[in-house]
Amino acid sequence: MRVLSYNIHKGIGGRDRRYRLERIVRVIEEQDPDIVCLQEVDRHVARSHHDDQPSKLAEALGAAAHLYQLNVRLKDGGYGNLVLSRWPFRCHHHVSLRRKRRKPRGAQIAVVDSPEGPFHLVHWHLGLAERERHWQVRHLLDHSLFRESEHLPTLIVGDFNDWLNTLARGPFLRHGFVQVTAPRWRFRSFPAYWPVASLDKAFVRGAMDIRHAHIARSRLARDASDHLPLVVDFHLDRRHSH
Repeated sequence: MRVLSYNIHKGIGGRDRRYRLERIVRVIEEQDPDIVCLQEVDRHVARSHHDDQPSKLAEALGAAAHLYQLNVRLKDGGYGNLVLSRWPFRCHHHVSLRRKRRKPRGAQIAVVDSPEGPFHLVHWHLGLAERERHWQVRHLLDHSLFRESEHLPTLIVGDFNDWLNTLARGPFLRHGFVQVTAPRWRFRSFPAYWPVASLDKAFVRGAMDIRHAHIARSRLARDASDHLPLVVDFHLDRRHSH
């Protein structure tokens, strides 16, 4: 099974600054993921031609199920997080990660009904300040909506904005999570055209067998957004699953 996490920068290229949502679609199609987790997805915003990007992406990629979380509102629309799936969701929730006066942020929680059994997916785009990010992770991991499915194999992906990787040694370690995207130098994803920072990350807990993880570095991916996509291949370990 394959999950792709990608900050698509509203479909605007990191170098040419052109809006080309079809490039994003092609980058995703090249990787053929089962679950797609996208950050900075516009809906009805002038810079992206007032497109309903969640609907366009769901249709173009043939998603059987999708969830959109609008976090930042702009006039008639805004932008946020999108999950696309080949498989249905048993349940799903949206949790606010906004802290005080900072930019609104959110997490998407879903139990995915995969061919290998259910697993717990968390998708988010964390804040720019370190203290804010640590609060956001603690808030989510202690949240009742997260805890109701925490017995399942759990995968957390997204744009963590964690330049120094302090979350791995902090709240994730205390909650028993293992970082998939380590060592950092192998997972540099930003900026796309000359990546120096590992901002797009994945953590797992429970009966989840990670087979492979990589940053997709095609020429098209370097042009399509200001981030490169993270791809994680995994199976559920049925010997230990609940």
